[in-house]
Amino acid sequence: MDIQLNFINQSNDQNRSEVLIFAKNEASAIDELHVAWTVIKNCGQGCNHPFVYSFNNSVSAGDSWGNFTPQLSASEGERFEMVLSPSGDQLRSAGAANSPREIQVLNNLQQGAISSNIYKSGRLFATRTGLAPQQEAVFQFKPSIWIGVVSQVEQGQIINSAIISEVNTELSLLGIQSADIVMTGGGSGAEAKPFRFYFENLRFA
Repeated sequence: MDIQLNFINQSNDQNRSEVLIFAKNEASAIDELHVAWTVIKNCGQGCNHPFVYSFNNSVSAGDSWGNFTPQLSASEGERFEMVLSPSGDQLRSAGAANSPREIQVLNNLQQGAISSNIYKSGRLFATRTGLAPQQEAVFQFKPSIWIGVVSQVEQGQIINSAIISEVNTELSLLGIQSADIVMTGGGSGAEAKPFRFYFENLRFA
């Protein structure tokens, strides 16, 4: 299932600010790495930017040799493992995860750390790096996104903790089929107001 979302800039911003959208891994520690899933740039006043939040995920792994596996379809409740095959390192299905809400990736190599990467709507959504042999990455996501105004963030890159701390708007996507995400606020001087994000034109599944 896909959720059709449409960002609309109704703010007074004159700084061509960037809008960051990302997710938090509910199965992780506080110091988990967060990925800039979607970054909206140069969206002028009155302009819109449509994008899709898909409930379909895929998973890939990178090894210590700089190789990356093909992306495999990954649903909640599935487990994967990185193994050494006759042709080299490969990611394969390893049955059911310990929890029906989690996606798990095990480093089952004898040597070498791996990265585990989740993709959503064709873009990097979450990552765990530096997984030593027999260590496991666990991913669990609520149907929600975090959104805020930032600067100097590139889509697909790791977001530093200082930027994460500035983004405090969480939008729940539970039960939604489509919606507009409206941004207001901004401006300069005494007229400046905090940026605000809210839904309009909600359609439920």
